[in-house]
Amino acid sequence: MKNSVFLGSILCFIAAVSWGAMFPVAHDAFKHIDPFYFTIFRYGAVTVILIAILLWKEGKKAFRFEGRGLHLWFFGTMAFTVYNLFIFWGEDLLGQSGVMTASIMESLMPMISIVISWMIFKHRPYPFTLLCVFLSFIGAVLVITKGDIQAFLGTTDHVIPSLLILIAVIGWVIYTMGGNEFSHWSALRYSTLSCLLGTVTALFVTLGATMIGYIPVPQVHDIQAVGPHLLFMIVFPGVIALVGWNIGVGLLSPLNALLFINFVPVTTLFISIIQGNAVTIFDFVGTALIIISLLSNNIYLRTLQKKANHSAQSALGEGVS
Repeated sequence: MKNSVFLGSILCFIAAVSWGAMFPVAHDAFKHIDPFYFTIFRYGAVTVILIAILLWKEGKKAFRFEGRGLHLWFFGTMAFTVYNLFIFWGEDLLGQSGVMTASIMESLMPMISIVISWMIFKHRPYPFTLLCVFLSFIGAVLVITKGDIQAFLGTTDHVIPSLLILIAVIGWVIYTMGGNEFSHWSALRYSTLSCLLGTVTALFVTLGATMIGYIPVPQVHDIQAVGPHLLFMIVFPGVIALVGWNIGVGLLSPLNALLFINFVPVTTLFISIIQGNAVTIFDFVGTALIIISLLSNNIYLRTLQKKANHSAQSALGEGVS
């Protein structure tokens, strides 16, 4: 049991830190290549690696869609087209400020999932949870607007890219929720097949954007320049984080795993400081508010869970006696 908890913690920690580091790394890569082709090269390689691992671990039978191909394609598109293309597209359009904006939006995933569950599945959250959602929203606004909301709203140069990032994050939340429909599959199988279908969709989107002249085909020297960036993005935020997070959630439970999301903005902030990028007081305060809200809600839900378990045990004891 202890070994499982330790392994799950390590996997979730590596995944969260990898996700936090990918935004500064991607920002540096976008000086040489556009986000669309960068994503295609990255997840094209990830797909090949995952296919090889799945074939080795589970054999050819694991590649059967079992009549769920359309659902699998939808969830894969949400993650590997909507999320991966939009989040880096928005980050690139925002420039330097997009690094922290994308990271902060990523860390809001637990809170966004609460709102989606409330709106779509009518799972009304506790009042304290709603307070934490509001607090995290305030934190995100501070980071995105740098404290100047009026100036932010007055220009589409900031609003539209931020909306792209928000849509991207919602796409990943939907993908994560979709995993429940494939709970009888292994995390590796769901990750591989959804990645395959979603990346194919992203490829067609990228080719379409190229044909209308929105993005250019990268030159060989540009691809060589981002080689180290791609290697990191393929290995860590790609294969290890994707599969490791799903395994870690299974070992720890979603409630425990969500604690590690706190490392996403912290890692981004730390790397940005090391790189000498401009970091404002609003970045620090906004990040702190989001971390506090995530921790507070997690502690609150744990307390409720313990009370419920204690009540169930007491009722069971009375029934036995």
